[in-house]
Amino acid sequence: MIKRNLIIAAALCAALVLSAVVFAAQAPRVTVGERHGNMRAAQELIQQAWQKVDEAQKDNNYNLGGHAGKAKELLAQASEEIKLSAETANSHR
Repeated sequence: MIKRNLIIAAALCAALVLSAVVFAAQAPRVTVGERHGNMRAAQELIQQAWQKVDEAQKDNNYNLGGHAGKAKELLAQASEEIKLSAETANSHR
């Protein structure tokens, strides 16, 4: 019984890690509409930066000490914050 529970727990952990990797591998999307032109432009630049970092990773055989991956995570986080700021601005109109 304990062995079965350990196998199930390991499988769940592996699924969680795999889903996090897949999520992190996706470029941020532009989610802000034209109503907020500057914030939309910022998201577009974030998307371009993410793509450049991705190209740099490929050019260097993904041997950048994890720093490029961290940069991509932070770019995705910045894009999400911009989306949230646009939503907040919308709620105040």
